Amino acid sequence: MDPFSLEGRTALVTGASRGIGAGIALALDRAGARMALAARSCAALKATAAELRQEPLLLEGDLADPDVPARLAREAREHLGGSVDVLVNNAAIGARLPIEELDGALVDELYAVNVRAPLLLISELVPAMRERGRGSIVNLSSVSGLLGTPHRAAYAATKGAIDAATRSLAIDLGPAGIRVNAVAPGVVDTDLWAKNKAIPGVVEQVEQQTPLRRWSVPRDIADVVVFLASDAARFLTGETLGVDGGLGKTLALYSGAI
Repeated sequence: MDPFSLEGRTALVTGASRGIGAGIALALDRAGARMALAARSCAALKATAAELRQEPLLLEGDLADPDVPARLAREAREHLGGSVDVLVNNAAIGARLPIEELDGALVDELYAVNVRAPLLLISELVPAMRERGRGSIVNLSSVSGLLGTPHRAAYAATKGAIDAATRSLAIDLGPAGIRVNAVAPGVVDTDLWAKNKAIPGVVEQVEQQTPLRRWSVPRDIADVVVFLASDAARFLTGETLGVDGGLGKTLALYSGAI
């Protein structure tokens, strides 16, 4: 059997209506997984669903609501035969602003969506994974959780938290055959970066600071998620993989050719 194949596996992907989440859904579908896709709007998910070979279950819910993760997990299990083999905690919200402009409501919202919701989804789905003796959980982190990035202190704190949770869960769940890893993208060419890309020099600056000299696209991230979900990564757990073209492991001290 192809170790990268997900034929016969089931998956739940949050934040699947656009950008990285939509890319992950497409990649998992190509690998053979049957899926439940979640987002704040089912209407927004229809564009993603239309590109899949297998018809997914579309789930609507705002993960800032503490009751939503349990409902999404329950509905996904019911539709996918009682268990979810692969959970991709992709949904997140960001914030880029000076620390003086931060308030408690925003901090609470960031932690609710970026940390609390993934942990609650894991809590709901792990019992069935234990019964089957297998499972792969992939949390979406960020280069901001690994490096200092400007005006992102609160957002970075949530991603550092999810990295720490990934390591702890790897210890807790490994004996049951459940692997837990994280993927930390760098700068990804999605709609979220459209405004900044319009600023003169931003595109060139990002390329100069990235050893591979290009922006990443959602499929760059999605294919790594498929790898982590598959048996090809069967002995990999507790890791946060920087999928950023080398951005998080290098330092561009000057411009121009060597």
